[in-house]
Amino acid sequence: MPALTNKPPLTIRLCQPRGFCAGVDRAIQIVVLALKKYGAPVYVRHEIVHNRYVVEGLQDLGAVFIEELSEIPPEHRSSPVVFSAHGVPKSVPADAEARNLFYLDATCPLVSKVHKQALRHQRRGRHVVLIGHAGHPEVIGTMGQLPEGAVTLIETEDDVARFAPADPQALGFVTQTTLSVEDTAGIIEALQQRFPAMEAPAAESICYATTNRQDAVKEAAVGTDLFLIVGAPNSSNSRRLVEVAERAGARLSLLVQRAADIPWSEIGTIRALGLSAGASAPEIIVNEIIEAFKDRFDVTLDLAVTATETEDFPVMRVLRDVELTAADMAFVNG
Repeated sequence: MPALTNKPPLTIRLCQPRGFCAGVDRAIQIVVLALKKYGAPVYVRHEIVHNRYVVEGLQDLGAVFIEELSEIPPEHRSSPVVFSAHGVPKSVPADAEARNLFYLDATCPLVSKVHKQALRHQRRGRHVVLIGHAGHPEVIGTMGQLPEGAVTLIETEDDVARFAPADPQALGFVTQTTLSVEDTAGIIEALQQRFPAMEAPAAESICYATTNRQDAVKEAAVGTDLFLIVGAPNSSNSRRLVEVAERAGARLSLLVQRAADIPWSEIGTIRALGLSAGASAPEIIVNEIIEAFKDRFDVTLDLAVTATETEDFPVMRVLRDVELTAADMAFVNG
């Protein structure tokens, strides 16, 4: 006979896939492997991924996060420096070489693919249109692959209306990998209407993980009273998931970093909760949030599975001789 409870019932629709993608997993592995092989400190330029829990965990292991290579003290110039998963402008590795630094590039292979797409457009004589968000590290890195003036950033359909290229017949576009599929489609359609000769990239720029997580949120959001996305405020793919949930039918959608961020007094009566996590959010926080709801509700878990991800991006050859322990893997996998 089931135990009686006075807790109100709550169905949690848990999205799958969610959380770490292959690019994030690879980037975290690179930092952990570098610490095991070379010892602390290992410097990391910019947050390796946009998640405070991950960053603080790596700091505890001996990683030192910096914004500029000039912050590395002279006595530590032999220590490795890791470039984040978001990618960097070409000027950054050039600066590292000029300073005689040993660097490991943890740029996600799918971001590197966008860099190559932009360079291909340029080699074929096209001005590059980058659809993305100003100031995001990935956008800065992509624009930094080409000479100044070779790329125009487009954020909205209004930007499309104002765009006046020197040669409308010689354009090619790429996109930031973490955008909302719907938003990007509207901007691309507006560009193609104004500039029919504009060339698309050879392959889709928005990454598989972004698309998969958005698809799962769309399926789970219909009829939910509240949808929580685990992620950081500076995580583009996490913020897009919040928007996707609202569009797909969630009454309220919120971004939270930890269970402590849940505004319990404001969410009102709920019977159906959607839950997912951005590509840089670890599973341990998802579990923490589920437990927080179990403390207050009689919870039934309902999986919303829309895809199975099997992608695995290997680390660079110089780190492949280092073995990860079970504890290392538990951290890397979130």
